[in-house]
Amino acid sequence: MESTADRTLSPSEREGLAVTWLGHSTVLIELDGVRLLTDPVLGARVGPLRRMAPPVPAGATRAVDAVLLSHLHADHADRRSLRMLDPGTPVIAPVGAARWLSRRGLRTVRELRPGEEASVGGVRVRATSANHPPGRWRERTGTAPVGFVASASQAVYFAGDTDLFAGMSALAGSIDLALLPVSGWGPTLGPGHLDPARAAEAAEMIAPRLAIPIHWGTLAAPWPLRARGTLRAPADLFAELTSRRAGGVQVRVLAPGERLELVRADRRR
Repeated sequence: MESTADRTLSPSEREGLAVTWLGHSTVLIELDGVRLLTDPVLGARVGPLRRMAPPVPAGATRAVDAVLLSHLHADHADRRSLRMLDPGTPVIAPVGAARWLSRRGLRTVRELRPGEEASVGGVRVRATSANHPPGRWRERTGTAPVGFVASASQAVYFAGDTDLFAGMSALAGSIDLALLPVSGWGPTLGPGHLDPARAAEAAEMIAPRLAIPIHWGTLAAPWPLRARGTLRAPADLFAELTSRRAGGVQVRVLAPGERLELVRADRRR
């Protein structure tokens, strides 16, 4: 897959990393001039779930070079949000997702198994394993979730939705930025998820330079709605626990819509 955006890049854009957390598992990754959008949830609702975070900024998802779709659960592969994308936007997704996506108008889908790679411009995207239930409620998709590592001048690990898995430790020392889920949208988490404590353990296993908590504080069921003041608690707890377990890993808690640039450092292989 080649980059689809036609634009002039500054020297800093050609070799640099910035991320904007747009809420839940939706992150805009800008890596060496390539714009990758993860698990797009862009509207005010996902089924009965209401968006508690501020709206996605206008233009935040323009000129996207590819979408990284971890799995087909409704709060990660939202039909309405996918329709907001240009139908020609390349999508990198797990094996079995292409048929479902083509029915939603997305024509360019590259399916990857864990360990397989695709290229987007100068960025290498590799699928990783994920420990999370497959499929989609009331639909027979048979699609096993994955995570992704996007690598160029720096390396970003997007976990998607997962619990701890044995191969996670294989990422140790190769990741500059880890985007780790720490909560969800309900009062409890089912199997196949990271809570703040297990996410801190994941940070210890991966040992990235920086970890950013995602999959928290964005969506809530309307019965009953949680107080906004409690929505940040899982992210703050993750930061506290990670500082205890993995003192060498920096944690940055972003507000929805907040952008962060990561300065390049020597890779610690």
